[in-house]
Amino acid sequence: MTWSPIGVYHPGTSPLHRMRPGAKLLSLIVLAVALMLLHNAWATAAALALMIALIVVARLLFVDFMRTIRGFAIVAVLLFAFNTWQRGVEEAFTVVGSLIALIIASTIVTQTTRSDDMVATITWALTPLTPLGVNPERIALAFSLTLRAIPTLFEIAHETRAAARARGLERNLRAYATPLVIRSVLHARLLGEALEARGIDEPAARD
Repeated sequence: MTWSPIGVYHPGTSPLHRMRPGAKLLSLIVLAVALMLLHNAWATAAALALMIALIVVARLLFVDFMRTIRGFAIVAVLLFAFNTWQRGVEEAFTVVGSLIALIIASTIVTQTTRSDDMVATITWALTPLTPLGVNPERIALAFSLTLRAIPTLFEIAHETRAAARARGLERNLRAYATPLVIRSVLHARLLGEALEARGIDEPAARD
């Protein structure tokens, strides 16, 4: 299974898997608002503890979340150092810990929700905006294609790095970057053609 920083769906029968996608997305919004309003170390620690409990309840793999957090490690370290310098360790923990809690929460949502269910929920949520000219199906399809493209791009990066390593060129930036850019652009072009074939970039029909 290809790893993705946003998480890949893991089939399961846990309470989180059975929870409606809309409820999970709403819970994610509530968590973000709560952390922003409370903004203290205790709330951040409680959120992190809750995320660990949810991972256990959903029977997800901790290694996936460690890889996700590692992907944001450089930003987290720099952000922690800056906030420690400016406002102290407690503030740094609150800021960085809240960010990590939200990243984990987002990953839990994607790992326990089928992409088709997510798209259906987005379509339903945007339907009231139809009189304003919003096309829910178009936006939902674009979201679905983009969501599915992210793991593919990471797979392309992994394959390109493996190919460069097999040729003994793992330290040659050009040997890695050039084919990566070419394959990524090709994939983006194919994605664009798929969107065009489904009428994503066509103006809405006029009555």
